Amino acid sequence: MTTTGARVRAALQVAVQRRAALVAEGGSGGPGPAALGALLADAPGFAAADEALEDVADLFGLDEQARALLAVAQLAELHPSAHLLTGVLSGDPGAARPTVALALELTGTSASDPGAHTRLSAAGVLRRSGLLALDGDDPLPARRLRLPERVAARLLGVAAPPPHVARLLVRPVAADAPGTEAIAHALRAGEALVWVHAPLGTAGTSAAVAACRAADVDVLVGDLELLPASPAAPLDPPVVRQAVRDLVLEAGLAGAVLVLAGAQLAGAHLVELDAAVVPVVAVGRAAWDARWGLPLPATVSAGRLTTQGRAAQWDRLLGEGVATRDVLSLRLAPEQIDTVARRALADAQLVGQHVPDASTVRAAARRLSTSGSSRASSDGPGATLDDLVLPPRTRREVERLVGWVRDRDDVLALGALHGKGGKGTGISALFSGSPGTGKTLAAHVVADSLGADLYQVDLSAVVDKYIGETEKNLERVFAHAESLGAVLFFDEADSLFGSRSAVNDARDRYANQEVSYLLQRMESSEGVTILATNLRGNLDPAFARRLHFMVHFPDPDETTREHLWQHHLAQLPTTDPDDPVDVGLLARSLELAGGDIRNIVLAAAYDAVAERRPVGMRDLRLASAREVAKLGRRISHPDWPDAD
Repeated sequence: MTTTGARVRAALQVAVQRRAALVAEGGSGGPGPAALGALLADAPGFAAADEALEDVADLFGLDEQARALLAVAQLAELHPSAHLLTGVLSGDPGAARPTVALALELTGTSASDPGAHTRLSAAGVLRRSGLLALDGDDPLPARRLRLPERVAARLLGVAAPPPHVARLLVRPVAADAPGTEAIAHALRAGEALVWVHAPLGTAGTSAAVAACRAADVDVLVGDLELLPASPAAPLDPPVVRQAVRDLVLEAGLAGAVLVLAGAQLAGAHLVELDAAVVPVVAVGRAAWDARWGLPLPATVSAGRLTTQGRAAQWDRLLGEGVATRDVLSLRLAPEQIDTVARRALADAQLVGQHVPDASTVRAAARRLSTSGSSRASSDGPGATLDDLVLPPRTRREVERLVGWVRDRDDVLALGALHGKGGKGTGISALFSGSPGTGKTLAAHVVADSLGADLYQVDLSAVVDKYIGETEKNLERVFAHAESLGAVLFFDEADSLFGSRSAVNDARDRYANQEVSYLLQRMESSEGVTILATNLRGNLDPAFARRLHFMVHFPDPDETTREHLWQHHLAQLPTTDPDDPVDVGLLARSLELAGGDIRNIVLAAAYDAVAERRPVGMRDLRLASAREVAKLGRRISHPDWPDAD
């Protein structure tokens, strides 16, 4: 069977010979005959390119005329002599791309044929799908046919995507999560676009991959969240639009269903999906927005993997027994589990281990979630529950909070227990107590126990004097923390979450508006939010219903203070045996919080290091006196040597 490329080259030969006959002088027809001879001599090597052209034409459903136009555009890329011939026949002195007029001549089409104009219009499949471009703004017959670089490479047999597209592609990872069967059913029914609403923690992308495999179709997964961006430098809209175009074209050239993760980032640019010649499963954290300019798609809500489902993913990648409870508490999607497991395996091999342990896996997971923001801390050794020196009741509440977050997906699998009507699945807690009682440390412990970052809100960057800007800043903070899977921490929360008051002037009105927004946003949150305050009574009473935990951090009693002294002194390599530390005396005499005790030990260490000796009781006494004076108090206990 004669291929489209061969037919177009035959038409090119006829055109060259006709031109040579018209302009021949002294038996010479210019460069045409010589170039044609070179092209025909190399024609047996064009079989792979001809086959690639037919494959692409079949994938995009091109008719015979559209195939021929694509083959004409391919000529300039196929051979140097063909490039020269398309230029000469188009009226150029040398090599150039073919004009539309030449393309119509070689395909045997009249310039007045409406079908030809339709095929070359912006709405035609050739240009709409990105297979062909027209250069210039001249009248249509004088414009040039150009193959985009990726299409030209594919028609020459290059299957690998270009680097800027390859960076957006991720390994397809399948998981039989809730929503898989609904997506597969939509694909079998011929839906061109399926929107998968996948809030934080759901397995939307992996369910889409599993659905494609169940429907027995190839799949290509692109993730828009891999586009370079940060809160300081958000995504550039033209970059997003081009990324969607590139992924749509790549999926068409591969003949695979496109699973577009992070689709909520595209927003109005999702109209580019209309150019897709393959089905698209768009996975986004937001619900479908009718303003995005596309017909209403089939919509599926993604579900969450249970702890058992995550365990099966970890066991498949790392083997049984590696995924301990601490690892299973990491609220990762299946594709994230795949990424973390591969990194953990590589890290284990670097230190001579065949299988990574739980700490290696968690360390890899933290690298996955870090944001690069100074407010999201993941540096240094992690804090554990053993670092908390608290009364038993307070410690149990912190442990319960960690347990709730770890078991959240299993509870959600039971039903809509968090409520309906816009209620989020987040967990929120209030830590209240005097300064230095361990509220901030407890927030770090919660985050580190979950293998997450602690995103501490910078109030100076959130509160804005302009009306409505504070709410916008808070929305960005909540969305950023949720996207990272980070624990959102509001220190000194009463400054933002204060009680609403009667409206006496415009300032009261807008202050109340900010608090009302926070109430609504906390209720719809999908993440973990911790508020800390020294003045619990200053918080708006309406927050109590939104809080799952209200943990009070009391001032430490003598027994707790003794444990705090022992804990902080244990961080020192040694103490001075000639000046022994009397922990009992320190606990009895100084009614201080844990933060004050830490400051005293730190100051004593600096004093002792300056004199190149271990810390002794004299250092702690001097540091205690300075710390107490700093607090505006004095030591009056009868056991204290300097007491009056």
